[in-house]
Amino acid sequence: MRFLHRDGSVVHLAYCTNVHPAEDLDGIIAQLDRYAVPIRERLGADRLGLGLWLPREVARLLTESTAALEELRRALTRRHLEVVTLNGFPYGGFHDPVVKHAVYRPDWSERSRLEYTLELARVLVELLPADVTEGSVSTLPLGLRDTWAEHARSAASGHLAELSAGLAELARRTGRSVRVGFEPEPGCVLETTDDAVSLLRGIDPARIGVCLDACHLAVAFERPSRALAELRAAGIPVVKTQASCALHAQEPCSPATRRALESFTEPRFLHQTRAAADGALRGVDDLDRALAGELADGGPWRVHFHTPLHTAPRHPLTSTREVLIDALAELLAGGHARTSHVEVETYTWDVLPERDRQAGGVVPGTAAELAWTRARLLELGLTEIER
Repeated sequence: MRFLHRDGSVVHLAYCTNVHPAEDLDGIIAQLDRYAVPIRERLGADRLGLGLWLPREVARLLTESTAALEELRRALTRRHLEVVTLNGFPYGGFHDPVVKHAVYRPDWSERSRLEYTLELARVLVELLPADVTEGSVSTLPLGLRDTWAEHARSAASGHLAELSAGLAELARRTGRSVRVGFEPEPGCVLETTDDAVSLLRGIDPARIGVCLDACHLAVAFERPSRALAELRAAGIPVVKTQASCALHAQEPCSPATRRALESFTEPRFLHQTRAAADGALRGVDDLDRALAGELADGGPWRVHFHTPLHTAPRHPLTSTREVLIDALAELLAGGHARTSHVEVETYTWDVLPERDRQAGGVVPGTAAELAWTRARLLELGLTEIER
């Protein structure tokens, strides 16, 4: 779906397909009929945007096979689907029984991460609609903080320089540009806006910036107004925005809250948990560790568990929806749009507690999230160009 901002720019709204467990081209095309088309139809949309997740092997195939690329392009066009952004964070195996820390490998100290990201950029310029000249790719926040050493920083610096050069060459050759957004996330080298400013300032802002994930912003207890002011002052663009909400526990020590939190512990994804008290931020790598006593009492908790945008978790838990609303307002309510790609990214439908799942599954749930986000964009004064 497309919206016109008051500054005359177009804002694209999509949902991220990393919610679907397909890791080969046939599976990716099959998921279009199983999920994307029914979602589009529920929304009454003439065209639906997808933030495609293409695992490494699929990305490589699409860069090496013109026939495979054309097959995907035709599949999207025939179903009235469009792609202006790709999610390049998970490399593969995102729906394995246990993902946890593996989602951060390879990191940006490893050449395979650079190669994968450039492959995605080359695929994206071929998938962009005819009237769109700029795409985006989101990627991981360099790597895990605990395993990041000085040699990793040096290697990553070289890879970012090659990324910049590769994206510039792609734009020169095709007339279309792709920007890469590094996505701050709890527990990573880039965890907060301050980290992003420190490590990305001055690194080719025409090609490289941040992917602002509202869930991650909330888990770090950051205020969108301050975060975006810092990024603006540093000249770091918001390449892409992920519309997402975190889990909030106002009184994590109460028995009722702890029982509710226990229902969100699960084996597949990492759910970093942070507590804010007395102006300090403390945290642990996963929710089960927090519940086991590794996170000291005091102050509310926020959990990196993407919760549906349009509904709240069962009492006594809440979501950080207000942080998302504030972030969208900071990005889009002014006279100039600070992001042009908004991607709904709730990949956790299958691991939500049973009582918090949408009746009917991913299709009605994702359609409801997109409808909720569409309503927020209209409230901010954007005009829907097409349904």
